[in-house]
Amino acid sequence: MARVSTKANKNIYQTTREGLKLTREAAGELLEVIAPERIEKIENERTMPHPEEVLIMAQKYKLPRLCNYYCANQCPIGQQYVPEIKVKDLSQIILEMLASLNSMSKEKERLIEITVDGKISGDELKDFVAIQDQLEKISVAVETLQMWSERMLANGAIDREKYLAYKESLQNEEG
Repeated sequence: MARVSTKANKNIYQTTREGLKLTREAAGELLEVIAPERIEKIENERTMPHPEEVLIMAQKYKLPRLCNYYCANQCPIGQQYVPEIKVKDLSQIILEMLASLNSMSKEKERLIEITVDGKISGDELKDFVAIQDQLEKISVAVETLQMWSERMLANGAIDREKYLAYKESLQNEEG
């Protein structure tokens, strides 16, 4: 029987593997190109995972949020530009998105007023920043919905073939 780690501050890669009840050796077999020794180094934070390794873990562990975690917390570029997305229920995602969209709907007239001349003056800046914040909330809600969809696709709760066919059909209509 495999030993279970008693380490207090486990990172996301270790908690994910352990949550799947995989030993490092079993994870190495599942991941195919990441050796158990490399997994141990990543989990004990003696080395950072490479982006390709995170992609493989996210795919094989069926946990797409590993990619967002890596980008938001470990990638120097992502730390500046990628917000960390929290796992939520579909209903919560949709309610937050609708609240943000409703709020933005009220602000669209002001945004037009602010940007019509191509400049943002001092008296417009406060409103512009507030509107920008609302737009960021919408963006995060969209990313959260995307991550939810990817998780449902990964675990088979959404039929991948039908999903991709519908997406392709929509793209063909738009293009």
